[in-house]
Amino acid sequence: MKPATSKKNRAPKFEPVTLSEQEGVRYLHFGTEWVQGAMRVRRPYWIELEYTQQMMAWMLFMEQPQHIAQLGLGTAALTKFCYREYPEAQITAVELNPHVIEVCRTMFRLPANDERLHVIQQDADLFVNDPANRHTLDVLQIDLYDASARGPVLDTPEFYRACAQCLNSKGIATINLFGDHPSFKKNIAAIHTAFDHVLALPEVHQGNVVVICFKSAPIFDFANLYQRATTIRVSTKLPALAWLNDIKTVLEAG
Repeated sequence: MKPATSKKNRAPKFEPVTLSEQEGVRYLHFGTEWVQGAMRVRRPYWIELEYTQQMMAWMLFMEQPQHIAQLGLGTAALTKFCYREYPEAQITAVELNPHVIEVCRTMFRLPANDERLHVIQQDADLFVNDPANRHTLDVLQIDLYDASARGPVLDTPEFYRACAQCLNSKGIATINLFGDHPSFKKNIAAIHTAFDHVLALPEVHQGNVVVICFKSAPIFDFANLYQRATTIRVSTKLPALAWLNDIKTVLEAG
């Protein structure tokens, strides 16, 4: 008789990876109607969704990151954009579901791993708690959702503190939350235990709220920040001026 397998050692159960396509945009789902990511087929390196674009708002505060990591691959929109936009940087993406990685390679134009790009099949919690990853990241982008796509699957103070420990002293994290979900206040409270300064951008039309988290509180020099936002807008077409206006509104509101 074989010994019973403990729950801890069982392989995780993954929901089916499914696709849809509408008006030139390809969407990723986990067997439900909830969208896990998107790619405009004719512009595979463009960031299609508004909240995903907001996940790049750290660009306002950091010009030349050396190591960018993504927790939760989605359609690899952020990973691909960073890989192309920052040719001198190391890009790491951590994804638990091997089928998501396979689909990103075959259907969402994710490049193969090379000397700069490292897509790892691993639990994000293990990644951030690995001592080898402490203080190694300039940027950490966190977008961890299951098939229901309504609340992060990792959301404890311990998890967010481990994320902060992966950042260097000037590191920045961006986190995707849902503003109208019961998990929102819990996540915001947990995030505040881990970071020196936290800004939640206004909710976008999909219901997402992107939170910008600073390892060390930044200096908001808006004259320079508006110049930086204009440069980002011209070079990438991303709506950096809108991000900055939102940040200013949040700060003025206290």
